[in-house]
Amino acid sequence: MNLFLYQKTGRYFAQIPGEFETLAAKELESLGAVQLKHGFRGIHFSADQAALYKINYNARLLTRVLAPLMTFTCRDRHDLYRAGKAIDWSVFFSVQNTFGIFANVSGNSNIRHSQFASLCLKDAVADFFRSKCGRRPNVDARSPDIWLNLHIERNRGIINFDTSGGSLHRRGYRRETVEAPMQETLAAAIVALSGWNGERPLFDPMCGSGTLLCEAMMRVCSIPAGFLRNRFGFSHLPDFDQRLWEKIKRQSDEKIQRLPKGRITGSDKSWSAVKAATVNCSALPDGEKITIFKKNMHALSGIENSVIVCNPPYGIRMKNEAGLDVFYKNLGDFLKQRCKGSHVYLFFGNRDMIKKIGLKPTWKKPLRNAGLDGRLVKYEMF
Repeated sequence: MNLFLYQKTGRYFAQIPGEFETLAAKELESLGAVQLKHGFRGIHFSADQAALYKINYNARLLTRVLAPLMTFTCRDRHDLYRAGKAIDWSVFFSVQNTFGIFANVSGNSNIRHSQFASLCLKDAVADFFRSKCGRRPNVDARSPDIWLNLHIERNRGIINFDTSGGSLHRRGYRRETVEAPMQETLAAAIVALSGWNGERPLFDPMCGSGTLLCEAMMRVCSIPAGFLRNRFGFSHLPDFDQRLWEKIKRQSDEKIQRLPKGRITGSDKSWSAVKAATVNCSALPDGEKITIFKKNMHALSGIENSVIVCNPPYGIRMKNEAGLDVFYKNLGDFLKQRCKGSHVYLFFGNRDMIKKIGLKPTWKKPLRNAGLDGRLVKYEMF
């Protein structure tokens, strides 16, 4: 059997949300990746099978890990179709499986539309199976068994296999949700940038569905990011090693720590948010030890000598735009008057609100969330 490109080179590509590259590079190295090289919206790296499994199971800041199958000259749809049909797809999946394709196309290529490129590759995959066994697998654009990726740049194409089996931000703990929830990878980045190590209590006074609480717990208790996921794409690779995967999973799970009661707390003014956060946190081992209660932030007596992480409402999440200025002024007053000795980390989806809070930042770091060019800002309450 001919080897695929990732088998020859040991190289993979980690897709990363905006502005996480430095954090993600450190995470990749800690999980066994070597020879890192930054690329467009991600990082190229080398890894053996053990590191590949470990990265997919543990990484908190990655979206997907792609394994390149082949590169080819891609001047038109005929080149793309020939390349797609030349791959022996039967070593990855069968006609009983569903598959999906996502594509990225740069503007300096003859093929300029990602949807058109996806359709061309889809036809090639379907025709491969039809010519081999007389029928074709079904396409599922939302939750297929197999994800494939196509990237075209300067008339050079690369076909990738998604070893993650779908976006890694889907941890599995989000059983219930509220309006405009924070993406898990963004919450993980906020917790990582806060440097919180569990020594001081952590509090989110506007916890919503509890994403920041869950990510804080998973980090401090060393719970693998993929602990609740029931499948990964790498199990469909032709060189998948079941015993090695079970060993990596067991070694990762053995590092899970217990959560001391009272270490993580969340509150919200909405009963539906408190209910959602309680359900979501309870999906994690020891998650019932996270304290969650209903209370408006301004009714709290104070949050002193703690680490405060929060995703306050901004334009998209707050219908009364005129009330934003007042809301952020009151938030700043609360932090200044009732949170002495605490370090505060606020994510501003609307950067204009930073100057409304009336506090002097210790630092500001860019973080993107769902297309928003946000900022994480640290304040020290003396």
